[in-house]
Amino acid sequence: MEQRQLGRSGLRVSRLALGTMTWGRDTDADEAANQLVAFVEAGGTLVDTADVYCDGDSERILGGLLGEVVPRDEIVVATKAVARRHDGPFGGGASRGALLTALDHSLRRLGVDHVDLWQLHAWDPSTPLEETLGAVDAAVTSGKVRYVGVSNYSGWQLGTAAALQRAVPGRALLISTQVEYSLLERGVEREIVPAAAHHGIGLLPWAPLGRGVLTGKYRSGTPADSRGASPHFAAYVEHHRTDRAARIVQAVATAADGLGTSPLAVALAWVRDRPGVVAPVVGARDTAQLTGSLAAEDLTLPSEIRAALDDVSAVEFGYPERPLR
Repeated sequence: MEQRQLGRSGLRVSRLALGTMTWGRDTDADEAANQLVAFVEAGGTLVDTADVYCDGDSERILGGLLGEVVPRDEIVVATKAVARRHDGPFGGGASRGALLTALDHSLRRLGVDHVDLWQLHAWDPSTPLEETLGAVDAAVTSGKVRYVGVSNYSGWQLGTAAALQRAVPGRALLISTQVEYSLLERGVEREIVPAAAHHGIGLLPWAPLGRGVLTGKYRSGTPADSRGASPHFAAYVEHHRTDRAARIVQAVATAADGLGTSPLAVALAWVRDRPGVVAPVVGARDTAQLTGSLAAEDLTLPSEIRAALDDVSAVEFGYPERPLR
């Protein structure tokens, strides 16, 4: 699998990341081990989790596989600290106390002494950004974190955080931002993509398959074994089951038929090769699903097909993304 630089840093990662959001609920430890082995054997290195995934079970399962199933030094471990508020003395969210405590808990669940990429899961409007970024610096200085990124930040939030970090020499710079990005969700192109490019920050798209809708599995209904049929993911999938999405899915299916491949591979190859994208994060219920995503590694979309997909999925740009004439 091709390796890419993550942002303006020396860290190299596979151009596909393995997501673990369902590990511990829809994916048990044995199936997780099979997925991780298949991913690493295909040349994958970047594995993404979060402290909030399945109440920490995702991190626990991954930690149990490191060193036992795959060597720790072959994996770039990425996790996130959720900015969830609570009534404790430190207030939760992205406060210094909450973040550094969350990091220690993640390290214990993962069974490691450091994480390679630590990401702030969401913006916290109740905590001064300077305090949040100070906690990030402390985490890197302590040796518990190698690189830092953010997730689900808007364009102005990403730009503000990156500028504050660069304002003080020696601070840990943000190298990645994880955002929803697919043929069905291109809103990030208005401000987040240019902000990331300006500050040398790599894009890690989550839901690159449009929450599963771009695979075409929902074209004629809701399969009983799909996320769309599960009580905890039904609304998540329904978000992209629209008339606009149906037109895009049809275009993807037509392209796949012409190329002799799957809609999944077409949709994944499209977002993987967008400007600024480093590694889409793909999740899978089982190894068979993951194998389908790994197959996209061999696919490069012809320019005419890419142009057709760009056109059918285009989002509106206007002021201020494009200046007045």
